[in-house]
Amino acid sequence: QVQLVESGGGLVQAGGSLRLSCAVSGDVFSINAMGWYRQTPGKQRELVATRTRGGSTNYADSVKGRFTISRDNARNTVYLQMSSLNPEDTGVYYCYAKPLALGRQNYWGQGTQVTVSS
Repeated sequence: QVQLVESGGGLVQAGGSLRLSCAVSGDVFSINAMGWYRQTPGKQRELVATRTRGGSTNYADSVKGRFTISRDNARNTVYLQMSSLNPEDTGVYYCYAKPLALGRQNYWGQGTQVTVSS
């Protein structure tokens, strides 16, 4: 089992920055990729950024150049550095972990609210 705990959300003005953290515990070696989804009002949950076990990253077009996903292996923590935030980035951000084993469901954090004011 894997547990994910997010932190770092909050209220920020447009143009500002936030860093989200996702602390991973449990069987961390069973994890393949990790990343972040967000749920914005009136929209489906959107994949924001992913980072594979090998270090490859991928971003939604809407956040490319503004968001950076990284991982600190010593702290078993994944980060999402968000810059140049705009009100469309407002939503609940969820950390997820994709298991190595095929057919297993993703693990999810509880979510952290990000609100960007105009």
